[in-house]
Formats: sequence, structure tokens, C-alpha cells
Amino acid sequence: MPCSPLASKSAKEDVYHALEDFLHVIVNGLWRTFWRKSGPPPFSLSCFHHPGSKFYAAEKAILRGRLEELRGLALISENGNNLKVHWNQVVELVLFRQNILSGNELKLSVSTICEALFYGVHILISRCLRKSRTISDDSVFIVVFDSKFGAVIKLGGDLSKLELNTGDPYQSMAHWIKCHAEVLLSSVETIWNRLGNANWGDLGTLQVLLATFYSIVQCNGPPRKSISSLASAHSLRLQKRRIECRLAENENAKIPYQQDGYQHGEIVELDHSDNPLVKNTTHLKLRQGEILLLEDQQQGQKSFQIQESFIGGNYFLYGAISLDYPTQLLTLYVGAHPSRLEPSWEDMSLWYQVQRQTKVLNILKHQGVSSKYLPEVIASGRILHPGPCKKQSPSGRCDHPRCGTPILVTLPVGEPLSYIVARDGPFSSDDALRCCRDCLVALRSAATASVQHGDISPENIIRVFNMQGTRHKVLYIPVSWGRAVLEDRDSPAINLQFSSSHALQHGKLCPASDAESLVYLLFFVTGGRMHPQDSIESALQWREKSWATRSIQQHLGEVSPLLKAFSDYVDSLCGTPYPVDYDIWVKRLNRAVDGSGSADRGKMIEEVAMTLRLENVAESSGTSGGGT
Repeated sequence: MPCSPLASKSAKEDVYHALEDFLHVIVNGLWRTFWRKSGPPPFSLSCFHHPGSKFYAAEKAILRGRLEELRGLALISENGNNLKVHWNQVVELVLFRQNILSGNELKLSVSTICEALFYGVHILISRCLRKSRTISDDSVFIVVFDSKFGAVIKLGGDLSKLELNTGDPYQSMAHWIKCHAEVLLSSVETIWNRLGNANWGDLGTLQVLLATFYSIVQCNGPPRKSISSLASAHSLRLQKRRIECRLAENENAKIPYQQDGYQHGEIVELDHSDNPLVKNTTHLKLRQGEILLLEDQQQGQKSFQIQESFIGGNYFLYGAISLDYPTQLLTLYVGAHPSRLEPSWEDMSLWYQVQRQTKVLNILKHQGVSSKYLPEVIASGRILHPGPCKKQSPSGRCDHPRCGTPILVTLPVGEPLSYIVARDGPFSSDDALRCCRDCLVALRSAATASVQHGDISPENIIRVFNMQGTRHKVLYIPVSWGRAVLEDRDSPAINLQFSSSHALQHGKLCPASDAESLVYLLFFVTGGRMHPQDSIESALQWREKSWATRSIQQHLGEVSPLLKAFSDYVDSLCGTPYPVDYDIWVKRLNRAVDGSGSADRGKMIEEVAMTLRLENVAESSGTSGGGT
């Protein structure tokens, strides 16, 4: 998108391509939403130089070396098989200038307004002079952009009152605009941020959307679906949620509204009433010492006592003990109440962390994937609340605010790497090698069941201390498998710092995506500088530059030559359909982590595992069988 008023020639080419894409998305989205769901929109986008010029595609104008002459883009109404485009077919005009502001003030400059009116009058006259009028003649919308801001100008009026003086036509036109025309100007608002990404939620983009919508209405008549119908559908969704939460006793009940915590530009749907059910439909917060009774469909009822609370990311996480086996601390995930799934995206994330993660971990378990480097499901089910329950079926729920809230209990408990790095600083070489080895073993085990984690980040890797003999052994375990990818239609989590390039570009994982994310994780925990990213484009630019300059490999090479070699290997696989050879890298890391003596034992275990795979039996080393 446009991002620099001092762009080079190649950057200006990108600007016009980006403008074309931006407008194409708007037109295509409006047409399919309001007019027809199938078939291409009857419009095209073309560049123009001046009122008397022909219209060109952006590529043709660039090839002809006329880039500097381009003034903007026009939305053209397609006219059957006639390939020649006339100005009367212009539905909407888009001007692009280096600066549309008046000095330092947030308003349009006089020159910008004059240029927009000049083109607007030309379009109106062209429409009137053509005998076959397919577009309403009374008004035209002109959108003006620069590298950051945008505004809309609407010009309309009765051209029959234009008294043209052939000796001075411009003076005649100025008199008509002054006396007979209507000129409306929108406020100047931001369209793109400093990196050139479109801010779809901003008022400036909304102005462009509405201007394009009304331009299409002028050309093709009223839509089959109105804007108000979309708003009414939203009201129906609110009414449905209100009924589910038992907020309305009659049809005239009002939707409660709360001012607390209100921020400008946000709509908050909360409640002031004293209904305890409504107060408890938000996140379920548990207190230390509180006992939960869990209904597990496979294991029956189990009781857990909350020991401590860890609030991390977008899910609620607790340390708990089982009253049947109180010696071991467990991880307890609390999901979102079923009535909260639609109104809150955050609560939808809780659903992934609990119910979806339960599904993924059970798939691994049922396929014989068992490893000390993977979390283990201890119990899963729904909370049984105190008092009588009026649910009609085992899968139903009653009016109690806790009824139906999902719970997942897993082993082990540990500290996330993000917390460890913030507290203790970067990892040593030994810790980084061990972290890489443990994560690769976990990813290898999951890969045998065709499962990819999809969300490798410092928050989702924990460090666990296991007592073995007279010494502590550290394990690094990937947790939070709620966004794991089981099939092609699954979408991974998007993390601007740690997601793979393929995930950011396509919203899908390639076979090496988890390994690529692991490289970024190792870069972070060993002290690599990762600047905060605010868009997918900037995140992709950082990745491209980092791999091209080999800054990631150079940094990891200072930590360990083996980590540098691993990052080189992952670089060769990024974006390709080729799987990661986990076995060879686990063997190499075993030698580096455990020493030469342990390396032989690791080799022996690998050989035994290969034999057991042929017999279709789970690996004795703790990883899954059935690999290739």
C-alpha cells in the first residue's frame, strides 16, 4: 500500500498496483455482498493521465514509461463488448497525490479540491453529452488519497443551468459550481498506517467504502440487500444472545448498556442489572483453595483443588491438585461458558484452548503417540456445579452460570519460556540445544499422527524439572495444542513474531512451518533482537531480510555451530512441500546435549524404535510408532 510520499520509481509502481488491489477488494466485496454473490462485478479499474487521455491498465502505463503522468484510477462500468472506454463510463474517480493536506492542518488543500472538481465536472459533462446514459447524471464521487490520508468529495448539480462561454469556459464552469452546484467534502482521515497497511476499521476507509457503494447504486440501481438489513441482522444476533442469557422477560426488554471501561470507538455490550447469571457469564475466575467437581465421560466424577493461578495470553490457566492423588501439581485450563462463544472472540480462543486442545491430545493418545515431551491428558469434561441441575440431557446445560463450562486437566506444570527469559535473561548454549532437541522430539512424535502444532512461541513452550536419581533434569515441552493443524482446512494461529512465512502468507502450514517457528524461538531465547511487528507485511519483510542477510544463522552460530546448521537446513525447506527429517537432527542434538556415551544409547533406542515401528507397536523410547 502507499506508504512513502518520497517513493522511488519502482515504489510508485507498487503504489499503483496496491491502489488497484485495494479498490478491487472494495468493489468485489460490495458487489458480492449487496448485489450478486456469484459472477464477476461488471466493473474494471483503469489508470488515467488527464481528462482527454485514454484509460490504461497499470501494467501498460508502466511499460510505456508514463508512470509519472498518472493521476489516479477510475472505476469503469463495462459496456458490453466495446473495448473503447469513454469518460461517461466512469463510475467513481480516485486521485492519488503526494500530499492532500493544507499545510499542517487536517483538511484538504485548495489545489486538491480544485483538481477533484475539475475531473468531476468533466465526468458530469461527458455523461450528459452521451445519448445512452447508464449512470445517473446528477452527481459523482471523487476519492482523493495520499500516502497516509484520504477523503471523499461529492460534486452534483443541474448542468442545464450551465451557461457556457466559449471564450472563457473555465470562468463559466466556476460560475456554475459557485451558483448551481453542490460540493460536499468528507473529513480527512487516515487510510494507511506508516507501513502502508490499510486500516479497515478506520473512518477513512469507511468513507471510501460508502462512496463506492453509492457510486455503484448510481450505475446499477439499488442493491438486493440494504445496509440497514445488515444492521438488523446484527440486532437479531444480539436478541438471540439476550434470550439465551435470560435477560429479557418480554419482547420489549431493553439491551443493557454499561459505560464502565468505555473507550472511544468501541461498542460494549454489558449489564448493570443485579442478575447473578449475567455477572457470571464473563470469564470464570477461580480462587485458591476452591474445589471443582469435574464430570469426565470416560472416568466419571473427579475433584480438583485450585492451588495457584497463572493468567497468560488469552486463556485462564491454574495449578491444581487431584484430591485422589494430592502429591502432584497439575495444569488446569478453564474454557468459556457455551453462551459466551458468539459475542466474544477472546472466549472463542478459550474454546480452542480447552475443547479443541482436548480433541488434539486425545487423537495423539488414541494413535499411540505417548512421549514425555508432550502434555498428557489427566481429565477433561465439564464442571458439576453445587445444588440441583435442571439440564434435560447429559450434553445439555441448565441456568447455572457454571453449568457446561469445559475443563481440561493435563500434566506437566512448568514455566513458559517468555517468563524465564524476562526473568533470567538469554539461554546458554546448553539450554538452547536442549530446548531445540526436546521440541523436535515432540514435533516428531506429533508428526507421526499427522499433527502439526501451528503455534510455536515462547508462551507455548514450558520448562519442567524432573527428579531423576540425585539430579534434576530439565525438559522443554510444547503445550497449548488448541490451534494444532489436523487437516488442510484447519487454520493455525498467526503470531507476527514466531509464525512461519508460509502461515503468514497463506494462512496454512507447510511441512516445515513448525521447524521454522522453532528457529525464531531459539533466536529469541538466545538474545536475538526481534523488533515488535504491527502487520503481516512488516513481519514478512523482517523474515525475508533476516534470511537473506543470514542474520539469524550468524546469531545462532555464536551460540552453537549445530544450531546454525539446523537453521541453514530449515532455511532450505521453508515454503517447500518437503518434510523435516526429525530423526537425523534429534540424533545430532542428542550427541551435543548428552555427550558421546549417551549418544550411543540414543542411537540404540532409535534402532529399537525403528524395529518396533515395523511391528506397529508404540516406541519404547516414548515417541510414537508408525513413522516412515
